[in-house]
Parts: sequence; structure tokens; C-alpha cells
Amino acid sequence: MKFLLILFISIISFSIVAQTPMKEMKFGTQTWVVTNLNTSKFVNGEIIPQAKTAAEWKKAGEERKPVWAYYNYIAENGKKYGKIYNWYAVNDKRGLAPIGYKIPSEADWKILIDYCGGIMEAGKKLKSISGWKDKGNASAPNGFNGLPGGFCLDDGTFSGLETAGGWWTSSEGQYENSAWDRYLEAEKNTSETYSESKSLGFSVRCIKIK
Repeated sequence: MKFLLILFISIISFSIVAQTPMKEMKFGTQTWVVTNLNTSKFVNGEIIPQAKTAAEWKKAGEERKPVWAYYNYIAENGKKYGKIYNWYAVNDKRGLAPIGYKIPSEADWKILIDYCGGIMEAGKKLKSISGWKDKGNASAPNGFNGLPGGFCLDDGTFSGLETAGGWWTSSEGQYENSAWDRYLEAEKNTSETYSESKSLGFSVRCIKIK
């Protein structure tokens, strides 16, 4: 009986994780979630470790283990920007994206960028209409609502709040232990891509599986 009760609770927990409502918008042939991921559980219900200090973040990266954190380790920042994840959380076999969704690849992002006018102009549409410093708010917003949530460095320090936003792709990078991300900056209209250390922390957006 005890085993059955534990199994029942596990199924309920999994169902809650899998069925969390997602705010979506269609862009051409793709359907994207238009808020940053804010989950603390893998899709199978297991807890993703949280870093509450720079030392904890750095240790997870050195050990190549999944981790998430709030910007500057302040929970209040999560209400607006969601959580920041290292790439080991993105690529974990337990699944970071909810059922029915996936973490977009670099190719998926390229389709979105092309739809939004190409790398030199996409930032005008992808950025949010408010929250960016240096007059960096979207001038032709299309609802993607890219927020300047900043990023976390390998050593667990943070940078870029209100001036930059970065999102992981699911694609391995061009260097050893790196992965591709997409990046927006307040003073630019571009949407750039970089091959970054998997120990860095960026926001995550999900795309609906066709």
C-alpha cells in the first residue's frame, strides 16, 4: 500500500509539471513560448539543483552538473525574468522543456531570426517593449517579449540585467565544452549568436513540437 501511495503521488507530481500552462505565439511556421522558462523540476518530476551562491554555481559547472539560479541569487528577479540555467540543465536526459515542447536548436532560432528580418534587424521585434536601458526597447515589437534578464558567468557572478538578454539553444558549440546561445543587447538591433561555455547561465525559451 505504501508503494502504491508513493507511486500515485509521483504520477500526480509528474502531471503537474507536464501540464503547466504555457503562453504561446505563432511566428511564421513556428510556435514559441513568449515567457522565459521558470521551472525548478525536470519533466520527470525530479528537482533541478538550485545555486544560491556563486560557489555553488561554479562547482556545478566544474562538475558538469545541471543547476539554475535567480539573477544575483535574488528570488524577486525570478518573477519577471524567470530562472537562469546552465547548459547541463538544458541538455539533461530527464528533460527541461515541458511535454509537447523542446529547447530550440540553433537552426530553430535561425528560422525565427529570418522571419523577424534577419540578424541585423531582428532585435527590433524580439525585444520587449519596456525594461531595456539605453533606449533599447523594441521599436517594432511582435510579441516575442525578449527580456533583458542578463546572464551568469562561469564563476557565478552576474551581468547584463536591463542591458542584455541571452537564451540557450540545444545545439553543441564549435569549441570543446561549448554550446550556442542567442543574444540581444540594448544598444543594438542585432540578434547575435555565440558559442559559449556550457557552465555559463542564460535564460531558456521553449518551442512547440509540431
